[in-house]
Amino acid sequence: MRRLIAAILSIVAYPATEANEQQVLELLSKMTLEQKVGQMIQAEIQFITPEQVSQYAIGSVLNGGGSYPKKDKYAPLSEWLDLADAFYEASRNSQSDGSGIPLIWGTDAVHGHNNVYGATLFPHNIGLGATHNPSLVGDVAKATALEVRASGIDWIFAPTIAIAKDDRWGRTYESFSDQSALIEAYAPEIVEAIQSSGLAATAKHFIGDGGTQLGDDQGNAVMSLESLLQHHGAGYLRAIDEGVYSVMASFNSWNGTKIHGSYELLTRVLKEQLGFEGVVVSDWNGIGQVEGCTNSSCPQAINAGIDMIMAPELWREVLQDTISHVEAGIIAESRIDDAVTRILRMKFKLGLFEQIKPSTRAQATVADITATRAANRKLAREAVRQSLVLLRNDQDLLPLNPTQHILVIGSADDIGKASGGWTLSWQGIGNANADFPTGTSIYGELKNQIENAGGTIELSKQGEFERRPDKAIVVFGEDPYAEGLGDVSDLQAPDLERVNKILRTLREQGIPIATVFLTGRPMWINPVLENSAAFVVAWLPGSEGGGVADLLLRDAKGEVQFDFLGRLSFDWPNDSLNAQDNELPVENNLFPYGYGLSLASASLAKLPELKLEPTKASGRSETSASVRIFNARTHPDWEHFLGEPLGWQQRYENGDQRSNGGQLRVRRADTIVQEDSLRLLFRGDGSQLNQWYWQARAPKDLSGTLEEESMLNFMIAVNSYPSEEVTVRMDCVYPCSAAVSITKALEAFPLGDARELAIPIQCFVENGLRVDRVDTPALLVTTGALDVTLSSVNIGAASAISTKMACN
Repeated sequence: MRRLIAAILSIVAYPATEANEQQVLELLSKMTLEQKVGQMIQAEIQFITPEQVSQYAIGSVLNGGGSYPKKDKYAPLSEWLDLADAFYEASRNSQSDGSGIPLIWGTDAVHGHNNVYGATLFPHNIGLGATHNPSLVGDVAKATALEVRASGIDWIFAPTIAIAKDDRWGRTYESFSDQSALIEAYAPEIVEAIQSSGLAATAKHFIGDGGTQLGDDQGNAVMSLESLLQHHGAGYLRAIDEGVYSVMASFNSWNGTKIHGSYELLTRVLKEQLGFEGVVVSDWNGIGQVEGCTNSSCPQAINAGIDMIMAPELWREVLQDTISHVEAGIIAESRIDDAVTRILRMKFKLGLFEQIKPSTRAQATVADITATRAANRKLAREAVRQSLVLLRNDQDLLPLNPTQHILVIGSADDIGKASGGWTLSWQGIGNANADFPTGTSIYGELKNQIENAGGTIELSKQGEFERRPDKAIVVFGEDPYAEGLGDVSDLQAPDLERVNKILRTLREQGIPIATVFLTGRPMWINPVLENSAAFVVAWLPGSEGGGVADLLLRDAKGEVQFDFLGRLSFDWPNDSLNAQDNELPVENNLFPYGYGLSLASASLAKLPELKLEPTKASGRSETSASVRIFNARTHPDWEHFLGEPLGWQQRYENGDQRSNGGQLRVRRADTIVQEDSLRLLFRGDGSQLNQWYWQARAPKDLSGTLEEESMLNFMIAVNSYPSEEVTVRMDCVYPCSAAVSITKALEAFPLGDARELAIPIQCFVENGLRVDRVDTPALLVTTGALDVTLSSVNIGAASAISTKMACN
């Protein structure tokens, strides 16, 4: 650590050793300003064409999470290659200048080539951290690079070397550990594996993204420079030592200043003091968060040290704006020259100037892609096996005898849930098992092994069974999420009450239970841990659920197949919040970093004392005047449903879903960021009610909302006006209910423009609502046609610019 601080806080000379340095300088000397700035632009493939790449001499493209060629989720590998060839050939035949500088394509392959249908999905980083095996992690990175190369892509936005210090952060699962030592061991292995495969790696996100207050994604890291570098910089030093080609700037702030605009960190520390000679790339529209900037204009970020600007949609505006700022002297052309030198240097290192189109570069891998994926699946299964952490195993319950009758409860047959975010879509939602043609669910492999051994298996959602089981396996955990949409206010595991009720029922019947937890972070699971004879943390294992089954079961002869090798790479909490200060990370830990049982040690282990009541954040009682319902994600107190005569309580599963009768369709939509909203398409003909609503399992006392004169607030965009009356209901355990018509309010909104509609809670009370027992805080119903997009729903004070309704 002393070496790290010394290296960072002193000037270090790194000699230029690139063989192509002279070629870079010669090419740069011939380029016009327009050509240079074009190299600094990275556009998203849905918002730019190969013809535009040629016209504007654009330097780079990326595909964001959930972005595919022709917008086809199931695009075969050949279509990825066709598009890569089209972009490459367009860049080599530039119409605007004739420079013919090859384009580079970047992608977030963060647990395998996760955007591509049929790719192998490895455990997320938090699971790989639990293996404590740098060599294995390097093998995973190598396997991922092979699949990325096979699709014609040159640049991987990995590794994430953030150190997550507050597990409430929605990107915790992208971190290998909350300790520097493991990150230092992993970073060079991953960089070497990717770049020895002929691709560019990216160390991200520089710097402090895992150290923000409250674990707030894109929030503020408050600490000294020395502390920032000591606690969050070690992985970057190792990655730079390994020769990483690029570093991605972080969304977060450092002491109130956005890092995308921090000259001190991006230039003084990263480039000058650490001697980083590669490309500093911005994150998705990250420049727009810098003070005084927008997504289309930010000279401050370029002057701070950003070399390539990720401008997904507004790339043309950024291009033109940057040229104007150079011409006006706001950005020095020497700063542009430095940025373009770095970009060209990376492209020469990758061999992109050798006039070999992506499909040709990838051909050997493509020809053997079936064998490659088969080998990668085997590796992924091994990675899963090494990542599982055994927290409890009373009376050596695990591994189970497969010749018995085994009841499997919960989410065991859901590959999408086991894979988490960044899986075919950005948020990892909307996926069915059929979307993983080469994958295996946990249940699928349990069934295979049990039936081959002569046993029987029964799958149950809620714990019911037709035949009394000998043993039970309960699988539960977090639904998929990514980035800030995964931020949580406390560490209480989801669905604890329901799962614990199932466990108690089984225990009362004398049925031994092994519980498997699917999670992207350590969480407070104490009630479930107490009622489980065995407890396994499976993290987010990916598409090879067979690796979980391998450790849960013995073989057909009754022999142990594999031992538990995983050990925690994070401390495990004994509380949901810090009891002394809710704003600080939990310090009351149940299991320390490095904890994990093997089969030999399990019978000797004693479960630590469990804290069975979670600490609650101050000011968050049920009678609070502020009630969160939906903000990109449905908050834990509520569940969301579609309803109509063929089923009034159809649970929404987060994808593209239709009601049983087909007159209501609900799907994810984009308002500010990807998949942060819900689009409701009512297609009623006036003959029946169709409704969308949020509901709690038990009624809540919301009396405090009246004291504060709170509103039911919808952030809503009207995409087409209603054909029939539209009402909003609040229910106090139906048929106790109250409705307010919002038809005229919706008709007054401009089409496509998101506005806040605020309805006084008092209006519902006047129409019969019992506010002390609300189970359905928001229900939207109509018999006709209506198309709206909801981006948030809450109870609280209305904003100053909201449309406030009056009670009739």
